[in-house]
Amino acid sequence: MGNFAANEGLSIFVILVWLGINVFLFVHFYLAFLVERYYYTRVILGHALSWARAPAACLNFNCMLILLPVCRNLLSFLRGSIQYCSRTAARQLDRNLTFHKLVAYMIALHTAIHIIAHLFNFERFMDSQLMINSSYLPYVLSQIGNNDNRSYLNPIRTNETNPTIVMFTTIAGLTGVVITLALILIITSSMEVIRRSYFEVFWFTHHLFIVFFIGLVLHGVGRIVRGQTIESVKVHKPDECHSRFEDWGKNGTDCPEPVFAGNPPMTWKWVVGPMILYVCERLVRFYRSQQKVVITKVVMHPSKTLELQMKKKGFKMEVGQYVFIKCPSISQLEWHPFTLTSAPEEDHLSVHIRIVGDWTQALYTACGGDKTVVQDAWTLPKVAVDGPFGTASEDVFRYEVVMLVGAGIGVTPFASVLKSVWYKHVQENKNVFTKKIYFYWLCPETQAFEWFADLLQSLERQMMEKDMSDFLSYNIYLTRWKDAEAAHFRVQYEAEDDPITGLKQKTRYGKPNWDNEFSAIATQHPGSKVGVFLCGPTALATALGKQCISHTESGTEFIFNKENF
Repeated sequence: MGNFAANEGLSIFVILVWLGINVFLFVHFYLAFLVERYYYTRVILGHALSWARAPAACLNFNCMLILLPVCRNLLSFLRGSIQYCSRTAARQLDRNLTFHKLVAYMIALHTAIHIIAHLFNFERFMDSQLMINSSYLPYVLSQIGNNDNRSYLNPIRTNETNPTIVMFTTIAGLTGVVITLALILIITSSMEVIRRSYFEVFWFTHHLFIVFFIGLVLHGVGRIVRGQTIESVKVHKPDECHSRFEDWGKNGTDCPEPVFAGNPPMTWKWVVGPMILYVCERLVRFYRSQQKVVITKVVMHPSKTLELQMKKKGFKMEVGQYVFIKCPSISQLEWHPFTLTSAPEEDHLSVHIRIVGDWTQALYTACGGDKTVVQDAWTLPKVAVDGPFGTASEDVFRYEVVMLVGAGIGVTPFASVLKSVWYKHVQENKNVFTKKIYFYWLCPETQAFEWFADLLQSLERQMMEKDMSDFLSYNIYLTRWKDAEAAHFRVQYEAEDDPITGLKQKTRYGKPNWDNEFSAIATQHPGSKVGVFLCGPTALATALGKQCISHTESGTEFIFNKENF
């Protein structure tokens, strides 16, 4: 329970608070439309009125939140400020995209409820106009305001129309359709399979959020949902006058004709703050993207991995951070995130890019990756860099014992970490709090090891020279191999250096037994807080998260951190 509380306690608390606010808003606004002022509106619409208004309030709240988790500069600032007070609180900011998705799902849910309720409402508004019967209260209410149009209850002003026409000729109906279409496109294009395979589709459709928010702010301007004015309720009590509707407004009656008015639009009050923050965020990004970036070196590594080394004036970073890169010659609009593989101690910034999609393939070609001759510097494409932005890996050196787990290209954040470790020990930095690093790299093919092997060999040699070989324990796993490769590995296994990586430490085959690994580390470091850092797939994150919770040997506490960008 202690490990569970340390890893998930604050996250669960935040989620429960968020859910609690949603429940409170739903119940509060549901009941708010059951009051006397909306008595006559309910005569026409029934409880569908409350079922439409309650999710609308929740939509306002969640639309206020949806932009905040993607204000990356704001999150980086908060992360840097909070982590000095509470490392646990700072870790919650690393789950920004998870919260962003949860809020999006909640928006989708309340949108569906809101739409269904209003479909019933429009049908009932239409029915009350079509039921021509002066002794039928909904019809009488629908005729109020037909002459002077100063006060009306039913937004459908004639029986010579239909709900579909009203939907496309009113502000509320038209903006509602636009909002719904934008939301459907945004959510469907955010599915994992589309985001991974067609990133450009995800990127461009996600910018429909601009249309969504404009429509959202304008949606309530038409004031379709109406109720009695407060002044009218004082002189016309619905519970007393509703049965005497035939005498409304006549001389000698104490029931004047009720006066109705729509509620002023409220959505803008909820979303204006986050919208201003997001605009400021984009302005900061635009300013930084205009700063000059020079590509100083391009390296094509095996397994189609492109390394770009760049320089940018005033650029400062921490280990494990990431940047967004744009190549205007490929696309003026597309920005793609990449983890920095350089260390803060180096005089340049570098990224390793795996060639897996149209944009990365175009960048590979633009940088001359498909050519055998050396490219002149002036032929290299111009790029823009936005960032850096904070991630979980920034906290690596705040733990005495650290587990780094990378899968495939997911090793890139730890390249920065391990380089920084190397520099700190070369410079004999005595302020390094971390005493032990366990590094695990799971890779499906031998070629992928090659670009990272040089760094590991340097680290291995440096640690041995300084008699610190116990500081870094690295475990490299090859998860897939061919029969021919297996035969070669078997022959070469007795060699002093590993046949794949050239390291003293031999490559292992298959996948780690995480239960054994965690138990061994817990036994080796009793009473310690162990930071577990992962950059890899969701399935591996789930497995490691469970291990962090279940292992409590010797009072050891495992704190799980995952890269999200």
